[in-house]
Parts: sequence; C-alpha cells; structure tokens
Amino acid sequence: MPLPDFVQDLGHGVYAVDTGFQRPRFDAAYLVTQGGSAAFIDTGTNHAVPRLLAALDALGLARDAVDWIIPTHVHLDHAGGTGLLLQQLPQARVLVHARGLRHLVDPKALWLGALAVYGEAEMLRSYGKLVAVPAERIEASTDEQVISLAGRPLRLIDAPGHARHHHVIWDEASRGWFTGDSFGLSYREFDTAAGPWVLPTTTPVQFEPEALKATIERMLGREPLQMYLTHYGAIGGSVAQLRRHGDALLLQLDAMTALARSLQHAPDRHERLKSGLLDGYLAGLAERGWAGDPAQAREWLAMDAELNAQGLEVWLDRPAKAG
Repeated sequence: MPLPDFVQDLGHGVYAVDTGFQRPRFDAAYLVTQGGSAAFIDTGTNHAVPRLLAALDALGLARDAVDWIIPTHVHLDHAGGTGLLLQQLPQARVLVHARGLRHLVDPKALWLGALAVYGEAEMLRSYGKLVAVPAERIEASTDEQVISLAGRPLRLIDAPGHARHHHVIWDEASRGWFTGDSFGLSYREFDTAAGPWVLPTTTPVQFEPEALKATIERMLGREPLQMYLTHYGAIGGSVAQLRRHGDALLLQLDAMTALARSLQHAPDRHERLKSGLLDGYLAGLAERGWAGDPAQAREWLAMDAELNAQGLEVWLDRPAKAG
C-alpha cells in the first residue's frame, strides 16, 4: 500500500506524519517501527488522529502493534490528540514527563489555559475537545530511562528550557533525537542551498534560556546524525552539520535575551520585542540566501514572534515576581 502524501519515510523505520495543524509541514508526529511493533512520538491535535491511524494502515500495522505513545511535552500541538489516539490503540501505554502526567490524566487545566488565550470556537477548530488518558495507561518518564521497542532502545532525558515538562528521546538506531521544541523550529519553506534555517522557540510560561542551552549541549554531546523536529521534519545528516545548527541556536538565544533585556522597561515592550524578533528572523533568512517574499515570511513567522515575545517577557519578569 503506498504511503499517503502526508507520511514521509525518513529511513531507519522512522516516519514523519504531517498532522495538518495550521498549514502543511508545520507540525509533525513521528511513527517509529521495529519488528512489527510501533511507537508514536508526539500526536498533534485530535484532528490528526485519522492521519496517524492511516499511517499505520499504510504500513500494514495493526492497532495493537503500537506499544507506546510518547508526547515530548504536553503543549496541545504535541500532545492534544493523546487521549483520543489511545482509545484506538488497545495495547499502547503513554509515557510522558513527570511534570506533564497530571495534565493528560485531567486535561482541564490545559483546556482552560488555552481557552483563555484562543476562545472556545478557535479551540474546537484547532484542537478539538481534549480526551483524558486513563491513569492506569500512563506513566512518568525518568531521566536516562531506556525503554525497548521490539529490542530497539529508546532513551529519554529530561530536557528543560522550552518547558519544564519536556523530555526528548534518543534513538540509537538512527542516531537521532526526537526533540519536540528543544532544538528549535525549522520550517521547510525556508530551506535554501545553504540548508535548513533554525530558530529557538520559547513558551509563554516556562522559558528558561540557560536551561535550554544546557539541553541543546546535552543533545549534541551524543554526536547525533539527525534531529527529528516537531516543527518540522528531520534536519542534520552529519555531526558537524548539527553542531553548526546548535551553535546557531545558542547565538540566537543570546541575541533574543539581550534584546529582551534592552527593552525591559520600555512602555511598548511587547510590540518592540515582537518587531525586533521578526526583523532578526528576516535578517537570518537573508544571510542564508532565502529569496522569498518578506511579507509572506512575516506572515508565516508572526505567531512564533508573538509566542517568543511572550516567553521572553515572562522570563524577564520572573525575578521581580519571585521577589
């Protein structure tokens, strides 16, 4: 059976499934297969579940072949479909960071938090009603935990920085990390002859730049060949290429925090921060030879600039709140 156009074979039994969230090639779930068994890493939203099941069908895998669902963290574009997907997979268990477990068992707080930002109509359109995960079918990961997928080891490590409920998954078979949002974003629309462009992503609540830098260095310390990004797809190919991407992320994190500090007391801080971030993105794209429409780039990156500005502002204000 041919693969659907929203499923990409990345080799080593790894498949990227375009979840259809927001726009094409924006949000990926990964299906890892080994010896007739399978695991999903990230799920997308409820609306992605038919695509995830179609990927199994195309690969000739039964519903009970799936052993694990592993959200990298509990943000809804990564884990929103977990409960609904689990209902279709009778043998699967959910493995989530310890800080995120309660939010999947009782997703009320996740729903209300997003509801306050987006409103009910947009929540239903983008995410669908969240389905709770039964407590007996979920467990918390621990740092350096190794699970087996038909003899294929998958190692989980604690990965704070983007969020405190984030872990990442090392796949020795492909020498790749499933990074969630811990190795930034890399949209395929911005690929050039110089390769992919990456940018860091914050979160409005728990962004910690120094922790994120440490997470990036920890991942690079394993000398990976691939990074499997939720947003979007596989980047890498060599240890040296990924070191360059990592260095670019670290430099951007320093630039972002420096910009935020310079605007800490500005009365129009949010708008200036958002504008400064967007200007930096466009400059980075130009340096890599991207020749697309700047207005289109601003449109594609507007939400990232908004969320990154929010995350930086929460980080800026945290010491004041703590005091």
